[in-house]
Amino acid sequence: MEMRAQIPKSLREEGIGILKPQFFVLENNLEAVARHMLIFSLALEDPEKMGLQERSETFLEVWGNALLRPPVAAFVRAQADLLAHLVPEPDRLEEQLPWLSLRALKFRERDALEAVFRFWAGGEKGPEAFPMSRLWDSRLRHYLGSRYDARRGVSDWDLRMKLHDRGAQVIHTQEFRRWRDTGVAFELRDSSAYHVPNRTLASGRLLSYRGERVAARGYWGDIATGPFVAFGIEADDESLLRTSNGQPVKTAGEITQHNVTELLREVAAWGRARASRGDAEEQQSSEASPEPGTPAAPTPESFIVHFLPLNSAETLHHKSCYNGRFQLLYVACGMVHLLSPELGACVAPGGNLIVELARYLVDVRQEQLQGFNTQVGERARAAGFAPQTEARPSETFARFCKSQESDLGSTDPAVEPGTPSLDVLAQPLEASSPAPEGLTQPLQGGTPHCEPCQLPSESPGSLSEVLAQPQGALAVSNCESDSKTGV
Repeated sequence: MEMRAQIPKSLREEGIGILKPQFFVLENNLEAVARHMLIFSLALEDPEKMGLQERSETFLEVWGNALLRPPVAAFVRAQADLLAHLVPEPDRLEEQLPWLSLRALKFRERDALEAVFRFWAGGEKGPEAFPMSRLWDSRLRHYLGSRYDARRGVSDWDLRMKLHDRGAQVIHTQEFRRWRDTGVAFELRDSSAYHVPNRTLASGRLLSYRGERVAARGYWGDIATGPFVAFGIEADDESLLRTSNGQPVKTAGEITQHNVTELLREVAAWGRARASRGDAEEQQSSEASPEPGTPAAPTPESFIVHFLPLNSAETLHHKSCYNGRFQLLYVACGMVHLLSPELGACVAPGGNLIVELARYLVDVRQEQLQGFNTQVGERARAAGFAPQTEARPSETFARFCKSQESDLGSTDPAVEPGTPSLDVLAQPLEASSPAPEGLTQPLQGGTPHCEPCQLPSESPGSLSEVLAQPQGALAVSNCESDSKTGV
């Protein structure tokens, strides 16, 4: 939810003053990794090539819409084609995208990542390669069942009795209905302009069909909560949240667009400031050089995002380069089942843990939310963390601090009766059920099923480079909530 949008702010709040921050992202499928790469490359696009408004609108459509406008779809194809050529060539990748590191991924994961980008780039032509509208409707029918014909009433109930009661009053009925019906959350142009399937939302799964395991490509993301809660229910500008006759003046979509635009503006300004400081340091170094013609030291990059092997949470602590390294661990609500003593061992003493709670999951009842919060606290304590007493109370995030000593042999607490299983939150129903008619497409040459992966074997060069990097932050993300949680 809001958490991912606030990770940089959280780093400042937690006092992590790193000269060159390192972010390590652990996902459970490669399509989510590809989406991260695409959205990062969009957010860091040269302002001279793409203006601020165009970048913010493109961001919103790619991130939160099931259907795209043709110009945005063309951008996705071009960027995916570029990334497909860069992924197999590490040297070119580091040269053109110095903020990105895929060194920790296995070779088969890189090959599968390349296949994802090639699918996005249009290797399979035509909308039938990924009929998003039909897949959305089929999933909605499966989700609602006998309530499908009353879906408008169900939508209004979920919005008013759940999201509004939990603090998201600015979400308007019309925009929430539109998203529930079509998957289009941010309608920045005429509705007829949105007709190209957003292939970045596609993912592959192994499903049980007539007693056999079948690889299929479909849409398995959010169809219940919506992406509005990520950037659209809070704002620093209080005027955006004012009401008239008890109704919000601005919609969640308008607030989202404002917040994303300001976020991208800050990123661009931060980059320019660092570049200017780097040029000044380079000039001073050149002037102080005793020998004419001696080149100045290159300015270090602002940050690096490392992607870790899929499902490697239980094995990271076996590597000395990860054990006790991270200053901040962020865990999405759908990945809380991975919070364990093994993962906690990767956090340095005194480090911080931020866990996203399930506040805005409309399918989770209020009493279940309390049980989930209790489980989060118990798992955090078992992993060696203690609650932050000085942190302000929050119903959206739970904050903890790493104890000076932690017991790696601690066992996970038992699940209380009536509390939703963490594994259920981590995996949608369709992953373990027979595929309903028309819900999926055959997967040809796509990505492999997500399996537990071991860390790549150590090589003298790569390991020494990792050990030389400063401490950073680890984010355990969740692709299933990607469309509603942001970057």
